[in-house]
Amino acid sequence: MLVADDQHVVRAGIAAILDAEPDLTVVGQAADGSEALALIAATAPDVAVLDIRMPRVDGLAAAAEIGARHPGTRVVVLTTFGLDEYVFAALRAGAAGFLLKDAEPERVVDAVRVVAAGEALLDPGVTGRLIQHFAAGPGPGAAQRLERLTPRETQVLTRLARGRSNAEIAADLGISPATVKDHVAVVLGKLGVRDRVQATIAAYETGLVRPGVV
Repeated sequence: MLVADDQHVVRAGIAAILDAEPDLTVVGQAADGSEALALIAATAPDVAVLDIRMPRVDGLAAAAEIGARHPGTRVVVLTTFGLDEYVFAALRAGAAGFLLKDAEPERVVDAVRVVAAGEALLDPGVTGRLIQHFAAGPGPGAAQRLERLTPRETQVLTRLARGRSNAEIAADLGISPATVKDHVAVVLGKLGVRDRVQATIAAYETGLVRPGVV
């Protein structure tokens, strides 16, 4: 993996925590997004841990570039800034994880492992704020995004957005977890999103799922 942060002590500390794990290897460190992009092109890490505020190319711009140019590298944003505009911008840029720097080291290690495995992980305080952000309902043209989905795919997306696991969705719908996994992959493709976090955002943006409705 790669760690990018403009503060040398912070960057080195995060790298040391991750590199100490037997199943994790830090292949590079960068002081800004531009360096991070160059290193990713050279080393193709599974995960890039990015700060948001960095000189030249910040973490949000770097995350978007990584998603466009290096889809095999997944992004975890680790920052001191928990402001909503940063959270939403990071998720829309393609980040699969978002944690604050006051998180316990074990939480950071866990986030990297989860994201490397193809899943997504958010700071506990982020999910609630994400839902509140979309409480006003869908925007114009939102329904067109859902027209691409079959009724079964819509059922899967609805449950996914409510936080259910593949096994729970399978039990709800009377199908196998493997079938759910296939449906999830198709849903992500039709919506043009990278992971379950972005699919959840799409479900709220379109009004398919509403805050407080089970």
